[in-house]
Amino acid sequence: MVATLSFFINLCVSGDYLAKKKKPDFVITNMVASAALGLELDLFQLATKIKEMEYEPEQFPGAILKFNDPKASLLVFKNGKIVCVGCKKRSVIEKTVEKTRKLLLPYAKKILTNKKPKIEITNIVASGDLSMELDLYKIAYKISNVEYEPEQFPGAILKFKDPKVSMLLFKNGKIICAGAKNEEEIKKAIRKAKRLLKPYAEKKK
Repeated sequence: MVATLSFFINLCVSGDYLAKKKKPDFVITNMVASAALGLELDLFQLATKIKEMEYEPEQFPGAILKFNDPKASLLVFKNGKIVCVGCKKRSVIEKTVEKTRKLLLPYAKKILTNKKPKIEITNIVASGDLSMELDLYKIAYKISNVEYEPEQFPGAILKFKDPKVSMLLFKNGKIICAGAKNEEEIKKAIRKAKRLLKPYAEKKK
């Protein structure tokens, strides 16, 4: 339970995930993407040459690169693979990956390919509102795939297998959805949650 909560907290980098807006049904707050830059890198050298990069190999095998524009953080590995977090649109991810490759290219030990990096969205975090008051105690008792430990955290965790996502539920109907790979999966998960939770909820006035 604690590990799962940490997962949500680390991914929800935006402070507005419990915003009061009801429309649209959800707002993307973070996207996680991976890509291969086609470069072989010396992370020690990069950390000395690039002020935005931090590298502490005794703690983690990858370096951390942070940008303010676009606002994003990246894990960079010596084989040229990267993980990008903090963006809210694919177009911004593409811009960030392109900027990263241009920044690192002059310091590359070897250029493996000049092809444009293929970007894979691995996780989308979104916030939303089910427009119903939830009885989390009853939901946790009646629904097997729900975890709720209010002494640790005020939200309950609902897990779906199809689509494979986890949803953090709050009493006021606010939700955080994590694990989706595209917007259609988020929409499907929200529809399923509404149908599943409706018997244990009251419509908001």
